[in-house]
Amino acid sequence: MGRQTWGKTVSALVLAVIMAAASGCSSSDDEDSGKPAATAAAKTPSVKETTATFQASVTKFDTDGGCLDRAPGTCWEQMVALTEPARDLRKAMNAEKSVGAEFWTEAYALIDTMEKGIAVGDDKGLTVADEKMAAMLSNRDDVLGSAHKLSDWLDQHPIA
Repeated sequence: MGRQTWGKTVSALVLAVIMAAASGCSSSDDEDSGKPAATAAAKTPSVKETTATFQASVTKFDTDGGCLDRAPGTCWEQMVALTEPARDLRKAMNAEKSVGAEFWTEAYALIDTMEKGIAVGDDKGLTVADEKMAAMLSNRDDVLGSAHKLSDWLDQHPIA
């Protein structure tokens, strides 16, 4: 008899949960309220706005002195500060309808290179004296160099 009581109790609880979920899903109160849905996407900033923000971050990097210390870990904050607005720029580029994806090919490639450099998870620094070898062992050029190239590309390819 204990099994039947246990089974009936569990069945009643499951039924109650299903009914509560179903009644919550079928409500049309939110639809008729005229309020925007909570899941509605936020407006993506324009390419012009995100370009200005990105280029301001590159200018700040340069005016603050860039990254002169060769030791690993000394430029991570600057690398992140350049990559975050580049990510926002990519979102705006994706939303821009006045030009096709082909227009953005070079910009996408530069942002991808920045992403590759930041994906390492830290600043590897420039630990050897040989500049060519240092560039191969570091992720700074991927992030910092590509950020400057992207800034130049944006100057040459303005979107009104």
